[in-house]
Amino acid sequence: MRNLKLAFLQILPGNLEKGIKACRKAKAQGADIALFPEMWSVGYEIPEDIEKLKSMAISVDDPFVLAFGMLAKELDMAIGITFLEQFDPLPRNTLCFFDRFGRRVLTYAKVHTCTFGDECRLTPGEDFYVTDLDTAQGIVKIGAMICYDREFPESARILMLKGAEIILVPNACPMEINRLSKLRGRAYENMVGIATCNYPTGQPDCNGHSSVFDGIAYRPDLSDSRDTCILEAGEEEGVYLAEINLEELRDYRNTEVHGNTYRRPEKYQLLLSKEIKAPFIR
Repeated sequence: MRNLKLAFLQILPGNLEKGIKACRKAKAQGADIALFPEMWSVGYEIPEDIEKLKSMAISVDDPFVLAFGMLAKELDMAIGITFLEQFDPLPRNTLCFFDRFGRRVLTYAKVHTCTFGDECRLTPGEDFYVTDLDTAQGIVKIGAMICYDREFPESARILMLKGAEIILVPNACPMEINRLSKLRGRAYENMVGIATCNYPTGQPDCNGHSSVFDGIAYRPDLSDSRDTCILEAGEEEGVYLAEINLEELRDYRNTEVHGNTYRRPEKYQLLLSKEIKAPFIR
């Protein structure tokens, strides 16, 4: 496998035409995968009026979503499109991934909805998923999490345990040093690539800085660890490209000590407890 090229559509909300244009630009730059920011179909708008909220939601088979499946096939490029999904009793914050043949291979709804804010009006997802994504460079195992999911080590850990090599993360919030550090940590501890697409400056409460951490902390030719960040975009609107050497990542995962190599799950039973104690009671 040659380097896998990931395109981040760090663009402000728009219509279908704008999304298609951004995907075409990504393909022109040689991308194998293109990813949108979080809930791009509505620009991450979650109105208080429930009826208005429901009216903005679309199904997974809506022409808007399916258009990106057809485009993926036309461009021979996988596309991850995000949208407000029709769901009962309330809409979901959803990502659909189409492979380069236009097949929908992954549908993921955000598990860790921000119920302390506007996302209290959304239905959370039920699980994390991994799939074999057929790209022009070969098969890669991808998983997905969305924005606030990154705050919980368990999200990336479960995806790693299910076999993910690269985790794709649509996002809609300020990407500052601490949030970027969490992504760096998730990549390091799980030996996975983590690729995040954010909205640019101009979108409320967003600042760009889409990023990729390749998960490879150590190389034989280096005497010390390296920064796994291979892309941190600026704040401006645009299509940004990064390349992950998947063969190198797989070799690293076969030899290094992180991930699931030396875990002791029998010691982690407390993680399954649903009890919440102070100071975390809200």
